[in-house]
This record gives sequence, structure tokens and C-alpha cells, in this order.
Amino acid sequence: MQFIEALKLRSKLLFLFLLVTIGLFSVGIIGALYIDSMKKNLDSLYFGSLIPVVELNEILQTYHGNITSTIYKAKNTAISNSQVSSEIKNSLMKVKYQWRSYESHFKRYEELQYVEYAASEIKSTNIYFENILEGILNGNELKNISIINFEMKMEHIHKTIKKLIKYEVEVAKYERKNFLKVYESIIINVGIILLLVILGILIISFYVFKSIQSDHTKLEIATKKLQQANKKLENVSYTDVLTSLHNRRYFNFIYDRELKRAKRAKSYITFMMLDIDFFKQYNDTYGHIEGDFALKSVAKVLKESLQRPSDYVFRLGGEEFGVILIDTDESNSAKLARDICDSIRDRKIKHETSTVNDYLTISIGIVCCIADEALNEDILISRADEMLYKAKDGGRDGYTITTNVSESTTKSKEQKEA
Repeated sequence: MQFIEALKLRSKLLFLFLLVTIGLFSVGIIGALYIDSMKKNLDSLYFGSLIPVVELNEILQTYHGNITSTIYKAKNTAISNSQVSSEIKNSLMKVKYQWRSYESHFKRYEELQYVEYAASEIKSTNIYFENILEGILNGNELKNISIINFEMKMEHIHKTIKKLIKYEVEVAKYERKNFLKVYESIIINVGIILLLVILGILIISFYVFKSIQSDHTKLEIATKKLQQANKKLENVSYTDVLTSLHNRRYFNFIYDRELKRAKRAKSYITFMMLDIDFFKQYNDTYGHIEGDFALKSVAKVLKESLQRPSDYVFRLGGEEFGVILIDTDESNSAKLARDICDSIRDRKIKHETSTVNDYLTISIGIVCCIADEALNEDILISRADEMLYKAKDGGRDGYTITTNVSESTTKSKEQKEA
């Protein structure tokens, strides 16, 4: 039972350790997922969204797509002056809006100078197209515009913005490279922390387990000692100190239990009441020390004669003893009583004041019957007591037995030393 309890304790500690370890791993995995998510967000920022690059590309697209296309169409008189005016006006507004948005983003010190230069070039380009727009409004023909100057202007602003786009892409790559270093460092640090935490838990669990096991061992030892002490106390409470037989208290418990068991099984039950003949005179003659010796001698004979597990021997008080026999019929009960009387007499304990024999003798009253529900709990004791007095009246040093527990008539047998 204690081994099972120890196993349960070990299982609980193992479960606790696994639970904490799984929890820590879960936290680590969640942290790694969050970090990975952050990496993806940065990737998205620099390579998926790349807002500054997108805005610069939008400006290029507006110059090379909308405005250039409009100018060429106007040169070929494919569209009206009003359409040209509207297209250029809308495109310039878009360029200005995109550039203001681009400039609003964080800029490093080293790029500010080139951004200012690009701003001045865009402004110059916008003025160039605003002049064309003003000329249109004043009725000038677009076919008079120099295509060479126009293309040179477009090529210059294209290179300016492309250089800025290239710089933004390089910055994004640089930032991602730095982030990957930080990311790898974080992963390593998280892994080290997790390992240290798990190692700490292992060490703590080991010492906790060792401490609990030590306490458990001490508790087992204390429990065994307590059980032994309780057993001794129980034995003391149920044992007669002088003779080491069961005492009257234990008799009351056993008598009630065995009587109920015999009633259920409808089996034989025998109760003997024994009394040392002329024991008062023996004490007066030889003293109490010899009297105690005589009691011990009788107890020893009873223990030697009644050794079955179902045989119970008691010292009921003074020189009076009791015996309960289970599943023993009348014939065997009588034989046991006769053997007890013979054995006590054969010990040749001198008793000069006895009128029965020169040696210590005993008288026995016996009740033997098959128990049933009608059997009264007190009848066995009262009938055995009655049989004991009959044995004494019949000359002592013998026994009287009855099987009748409902009437006052008895069947008697007496045995005396020849």
C-alpha cells in the first residue's frame, strides 16, 4: 500500500513537471510565432508595401504615363486643348500630392540633401508643365513645343526619381538585414532562456522530489512506529497483564461477535467457565506471589491445550477463566475439559489446604449447543455459571456439561482423580 502511495506521489510530480514544461514550450512557441509575425510585418513594410517606393513609382508613372502620353497625343492633334489642359492639371496635382506624402515619411540625415535636390527638380519639372498649361490657356499650339527639350526634361526627372527609388530599396534591404540579425539573436536568446528555465525546473523538481521522498520515508517510519505503538496499546487494552491471556474487555467483544457468527452459520458454540478450587485458601497459605504463579500456571495449561485459531481463552477476573470454542460438539468439548483438568493436576502444584486433592485443581462449567436466532445472548454465560456451581457441588476437580440452554435440567458428567 505504501509502495502504491509512493508511486502515486512520483506520478503527480512527473505530471507537474510535464505540465510546467509543456506550458513553457507553449509560451516559447507563441513568442516565436509573434516574432515571426513581426518579421513578416517588416517584410511587408519594406518589400510588400514599400510605401515610399510606391509613391515614387506613382510619380514616375504620372510623368511618363499620363503627362507624356497627353503631350504626344496633343502633338498629333489626337485630343483637344481642353482635354490636354485637364489631363496635365490633374496629373500635376497627383504628383504634388504623392511627393508631399513621400516627404512626410521618416528620412535619414544622409538622404535629406538628395531629397531636397529631388524636390527642386520635381518643382522645376512641374513649373515646366505649368508653363505649357498656361500657354494652352493663352491659345498657343502644342505642336510648337520642342520634343527634344520635352524628352530631355522627362529623362532627367526619370533619373532623379529612379536614383531616389534605388536608395529607398537599398535602405529597405539594409533594414531587413539588420532585423534578421536581431531576429536570430532573439530566437537564440529565447531558446537559451527556455533551456535555462527547464533546467531550473528540473533541478528544483529533483530537490523537491528528493525532499518529499525523504519526508515520505520519515513519514513511513513514523507511521510504522505509530502502528506498532497502537498495536501494543491495543494488545495491552485487550490483554491481562499477569497471565497474558485475553481480558474481560476482549471477551465481551469476541463473545458478541462469535455468537452472531454461530447464529448465522447455525453451528456449534461452546462456552466454558473455569475456577481454581479453594484459591482463597491457597493465597492465604502460600501468599500472593505463589497465588500469581498458580494463575500463570493455569493460563499456560489453557494456552497449550487450546491452540486452534477458533479457540479463545480469557481471564475473566480473580481465579476465574473463560473459554469460547467454535465448531466443537459436546463430545470434543467434554474431552478438552477433561484434558485441562488432568493437565492442571499433573503440574503437581502443592495445595495442602485443599479438601479435594493434595495438588492444585480446577472446576469447569460447560455449555455446548447449536446456535440459532432463538438463543439468548446471556443464556450461555448464566448456564455455564450454573454448570460451574454444579461441578463444585459435585466434588470439584472436574467438569459439568449441558447442551440444554432452555430448561433447568442438565446432563452432567463428572470426572475425579482415581
